Amino acid sequence: MKREKNIFEKIIDREIPADILYEDEKVIAFLDAFPFEKGHLLVVPKKYYEFIWDMPEDEFLYLQKIVLKFAKNISKNFPNAGLNICQNNKKIAHQLINHVHFHLCPRVENKNLYSDSGGDVKYINEKEKQEYVNKIKIS
Repeated sequence: MKREKNIFEKIIDREIPADILYEDEKVIAFLDAFPFEKGHLLVVPKKYYEFIWDMPEDEFLYLQKIVLKFAKNISKNFPNAGLNICQNNKKIAHQLINHVHFHLCPRVENKNLYSDSGGDVKYINEKEKQEYVNKIKIS
């Protein structure tokens, strides 16, 4: 039985829109559609892996290089912000999309990632969102 595409695969295939911050042949990164904080982004391997332990080591390490580039860029462009980097596996650990992905969440407020309401942060307008895109994007 063929598995249905998940939302990340639909973004990769351009079936649904996303604010893409980086893309190469192996990885895509985009703003989270339901951010915990402004600038919250996801780094996703293009190849489907349900859990991190399913990934070959070389592909995991490549993904980490991209995560590190974003971390350095966020640190440079948001010097007063903290940064959470998180990767969840299985529903019990808060994995909502069964496709490996890393959350990078710049932190400017004192919120608990798991107990405070997340996903309800809104950008003031498209201009503000684009300002975040421009500051976070890597090449």
